[in-house]
Amino acid sequence: MRCISHLYPKPGKEQVYMEPKMQGIAAAWIDVEDHQFHPPASKLISELVYKAKNGQPANEAVVAEEEAKLARVLDAYEERLIDSKFLGGDKFTSADLTHLPYLYHLMRTPVKRLFEERRRVSDWCAGMLARPAWTKVAEMVEEAGRKV
Repeated sequence: MRCISHLYPKPGKEQVYMEPKMQGIAAAWIDVEDHQFHPPASKLISELVYKAKNGQPANEAVVAEEEAKLARVLDAYEERLIDSKFLGGDKFTSADLTHLPYLYHLMRTPVKRLFEERRRVSDWCAGMLARPAWTKVAEMVEEAGRKV
């Protein structure tokens, strides 16, 4: 993700900062996604989305444990979003982009309430999911799902 963002910048819509300090901030939030957000988000999606698609019940103990972990991460996001519009700063960067697949799935589960309980996180999430490029991706995913 980081390499692609640097190699293929879209003029006026770069997903990276050229300023080293801002690059470092965005990189730190990519690491937060990688090590703090991703693990509980992926487990929740496994329990609440994929198991449901296969007719299996979710393991409620796992769901409760992972929701608690995700809530702590979202609390940190809520604090971060006091100071900036996006996680990596005041522009959309790879730090935000890496969240989109998880947000897409989680917002279709009861976990959505964890995002809605935090005003800044809720606004950030809504803005992310409304991005024109993402809505096109979501439409393709949904169309593919209808064909299966």
